[in-house]
Amino acid sequence: MLKYIIKRILIAIPVLIGITVIDFLIMTMVGSPLELLQGPRVSDAAIETKRIALGLNKPVYVQYWIWLTNLLQGNMGYSMKSFQPVSQMIKTYIGPTLLLMSVSLFVSMLIAVPAGIYSAVHKYTPQDYTVVTLSFLGSSVPSFFLALVLIYFFTVRLGWLPSSGMYTLGAQKRSIDVLRHMIMPVIVLATSMAGTNIRYIRSAMLEILQMDYLRTARAKGIGRFLVINKHALRNALIPVITVFGMHIPILFGGAIIIEQVFSWPGLGMMTMSAIISRDYPVIMGVCLMSAIVVLVANLLTDIIYALVDPTITY
Repeated sequence: MLKYIIKRILIAIPVLIGITVIDFLIMTMVGSPLELLQGPRVSDAAIETKRIALGLNKPVYVQYWIWLTNLLQGNMGYSMKSFQPVSQMIKTYIGPTLLLMSVSLFVSMLIAVPAGIYSAVHKYTPQDYTVVTLSFLGSSVPSFFLALVLIYFFTVRLGWLPSSGMYTLGAQKRSIDVLRHMIMPVIVLATSMAGTNIRYIRSAMLEILQMDYLRTARAKGIGRFLVINKHALRNALIPVITVFGMHIPILFGGAIIIEQVFSWPGLGMMTMSAIISRDYPVIMGVCLMSAIVVLVANLLTDIIYALVDPTITY
């Protein structure tokens, strides 16, 4: 296992470098951040001085090499807007994003696994059709639209839940306050994931329930609960783990939009601000973090495979 992990890490390094090269080229094609400073009150000489100070007068490959060299030394650069270290900014904003992602993933699993099993056990019945229809609805509704609907009902109409931020302004920071602010963002993210995962779990369970060893288990008089939740579910977890592993990077990207809608103080807010102001160092830092999240999610998925199925070796 350790050799496999080391091998995957060694393979991931050139992949990460390739991702940063593509991101850097696309980012520089958009335009210079100094274009946002142009105006009647800013002289060309001042803009040129700023360009030289930021190193934007150098060729693109030289700019990338300087950024990569600094990165290998543990320096992700400084924001062109706030002049703060990018690593410090990511460290500040990544906590709320990881909290929102982990809770949303956990809630989606709590919904998808029982619903998928129930739908498979009651296949081709009204209950099955109801669950499948709801899963299609959950995965089809755009996240931003569902977020606006929830804000309208629970904030505007009923006044039950706050619609923005992570804490109530002027109030003491407490866990219950964070929980109230998380309810709607978590519902939006979990609904989309659960809708997709229910169908995968249902499909995997339907295939496993037809296996001969489950018929033998039923014939031996093993209870229905143990047959479904111990023997069938364990073997159906392999494709399910793949789906949940794929959803982690998708969730990381989707959280950016939801954080913007709910003004959640995470990486999403920081990323959108950096994109609008063309803050290159911050954008590169977030892209690098996103790539690392994808690679780590894939590695963890492979490791969990071996824990679920002892027959899998690396």
